[in-house]
Amino acid sequence: MARDQKEATTTEKVRIYETTEPLLEALYKEIQDLSKKKPEATLNDSKVKLINRLLSDIQSFLKDEPDSKYLDLLEDANLPQFSDVVLVLSQYSAAMKHFKERHHGWDGAEHKWFTSR
Repeated sequence: MARDQKEATTTEKVRIYETTEPLLEALYKEIQDLSKKKPEATLNDSKVKLINRLLSDIQSFLKDEPDSKYLDLLEDANLPQFSDVVLVLSQYSAAMKHFKERHHGWDGAEHKWFTSR
């Protein structure tokens, strides 16, 4: 895609993306694997808190993106089942991919992030 079709973002958002994206994808894969074994099993409170900490960081930098209204944290009052967590993580994963598609691409010389600051 050409440069003029990309939107600029901030270097801080790129930094958070590059920090959280590999963590999200590793977590997503692990929860998918666990869900295949026991889809109705529930997460414990400490796992929910750990996952929500990562999701909160992702929410913070995606808050101005169009997909952000679909990104919820896990309920810690009613512990979610693995299958529910897979659904939530898939939404975050898709939002992260869309973020990169909107702000990263070919500038005519190299693939790069398009940042305003």
